[in-house]
Amino acid sequence: MKPKQGLSYRLGIALLPLAALVSLAGCVNKAQQNFTRPPAPVTVAPAVAQDVSMYLDALGKIVARETVAIQPQVSGRILQLHFTDGSNVTKGQLLFTIDPRPFEANLKQAQANLARDSALKKQAEANLAREQAREQWGLTQVERYRTLVEQGVVPREQYQQLRADYDTLRANTEAARAAVRSADETIKVDNAAIETAKVSLSYCYIRSPIDGRAGQRLVDVGNVVNPGGSNNSNNGTIPDNALLVIERINPIYADFTISQNNLSAVQEQMRLGTLKAEVRLPDKSDDAVFGQLTFVDNAVQHETGQVTLRATLPNPDHRFWPGRFVNVRLVLSTVQSAVLVPVSAPQMSANGSYVYVVKPDSTAEQRPVSLGQRQGDLIVIEKGVQAGERVVTNGQLGVTPNGKVAVEQPREASSPATAANGSKS
Repeated sequence: MKPKQGLSYRLGIALLPLAALVSLAGCVNKAQQNFTRPPAPVTVAPAVAQDVSMYLDALGKIVARETVAIQPQVSGRILQLHFTDGSNVTKGQLLFTIDPRPFEANLKQAQANLARDSALKKQAEANLAREQAREQWGLTQVERYRTLVEQGVVPREQYQQLRADYDTLRANTEAARAAVRSADETIKVDNAAIETAKVSLSYCYIRSPIDGRAGQRLVDVGNVVNPGGSNNSNNGTIPDNALLVIERINPIYADFTISQNNLSAVQEQMRLGTLKAEVRLPDKSDDAVFGQLTFVDNAVQHETGQVTLRATLPNPDHRFWPGRFVNVRLVLSTVQSAVLVPVSAPQMSANGSYVYVVKPDSTAEQRPVSLGQRQGDLIVIEKGVQAGERVVTNGQLGVTPNGKVAVEQPREASSPATAANGSKS
């Protein structure tokens, strides 16, 4: 009997810790059942309704509206420059002067030829008048002697001699008339030579064909230039014989591309009216210049599937510079009373985007949403939230679906005066 009692005693001792653990576990479960999660501190903002623009964003490049390479049209030496590199020039402004003396001499020679040939024409006209008078006198004699021959007063041989003399006079008149016509043709050639000389002389004074901004001059005073030669060395972007490049930069173009998938939407909106474009410099994204879409290319680029578009925008202060990259926003349409929330409100999960909507009982409902385009610090909610509902903008990590939340007021930035007082203390 003693061995059995010892076994029971030892078994009882072994079961004591197990009973203690069971009792402790029961206490923990009761504590957990009685535990209540404290409200999650969050910041909220109301969803607002306002009209917003639907748009396409693209990277663009500024292009001058007009680019003109000034080239010489006559050969000669540059005598004067009448502009400063990088200055604004106006249409008709004198830029270069090529030595005009050879062309002035050609003009004087052509004018002298005209004066000489004009004198010769006058002489030919005088000869024609004389020959016409002789011809008329010869015709009178022939008519008179014809009557006398018919009356038998003079012999027929004398009449025939007068008739032969009249034919000679008429031939002389035709020759004089031909001399006058030849003088007229010569004078026409002289006048053409004078006009050519004047044109060549005018080419010695090179003027700006457009309003624009001058680049860096490519020749200096003393250089000899010619129409077909090479006056400068460049990378092939401008003609070899160019003297200067002028670009018109007001108004100016912004060229950009869009995907062919967006082309139908653009064409549809263009049929309804002119599309606006907002153009911004990368370093001044808040300062937009508004222009209009004025060009859509007639083909899609085979390699990229992109379509080139062009917006025309004012540039009176020369803010935009040819060759500079810009951000372009093409405004397609306006959505009336769209619902917007701060961009910090939407969250992403495996099932898509969602926001926490704070209900009147201070619980947070997790609600799936469809996001639209961003509008500055706000984003369009196409479906899932109504205007006026409060959404959580900060503290989403501590929120559980349908859990309690404690709305905190957002911290306001301290004023300069407050900051100054704080620094003094």
